[in-house]
Amino acid sequence: MSRRRRIAATFVAALDSFVRRKTAVFFTFFFPVLLILIFGALVGTRPTGGGLFARDPAYYIPGYLAVVVVFTPLSRVGSTIARHRDGNRFEKLATTPLRRWEWLAAHTLVNVAIIGLAGALLFVLVLAVTGASVVVGANLLTLAPLVVGGVALFCGLGAIIGRIADSQDGVIAASNSVALPVWVLSETFVPPSMLPVWFRPVTALSPLTYFSRGVRAAAAGESAAVPLAVLVALAVGFFVVGAVAVPTTE
Repeated sequence: MSRRRRIAATFVAALDSFVRRKTAVFFTFFFPVLLILIFGALVGTRPTGGGLFARDPAYYIPGYLAVVVVFTPLSRVGSTIARHRDGNRFEKLATTPLRRWEWLAAHTLVNVAIIGLAGALLFVLVLAVTGASVVVGANLLTLAPLVVGGVALFCGLGAIIGRIADSQDGVIAASNSVALPVWVLSETFVPPSMLPVWFRPVTALSPLTYFSRGVRAAAAGESAAVPLAVLVALAVGFFVVGAVAVPTTE
């Protein structure tokens, strides 16, 4: 079996596993919608006032997209590794030609497909519900590689968490512990100006910060080349480390 067929077969199996897990489908597609309806429609923004939502609605587009870009890959890949370890699946996979990076690549492609669809739906919903406006042009197309880079990065991190955590419950706890502060403090919903001066440089250490900067620039019709380049470089690094972290036997 060729490499392409191995990855394709693993992709189909992983996609079928996702579709059969109704809870995963709900949290991937409907939970972010609830957040948009709550924060975008009910709470709303106050550009002339103060508080957390004091910016233009378009400022918060990266935060809404980051819900699926961060939480879904971390929990799905990490939980899959923990579940495979519990079922001794990696011992069986070790007897096949499938390599660790091929396994992670297939699961990353599944997440890219799922989150790409969810992200597109969320983007349209954000524009419709919050009144956010974007500049339509060539730079807006940069949103696609930004989402792909973000998903690949957090798939790699999810594989690392799945290797370190000792159970599926441990993966969920660790994923949420990582995802929540990263999601909030990476120039998504909280502007750097609202953070303590000493903490502001720390946000540059978060990979999601470059996703936020890139999405915000693309939505404004500006070039997102620099944040995209940083995000892709980080994604490659996390993917390589994540591939090494995928168990061979247990």
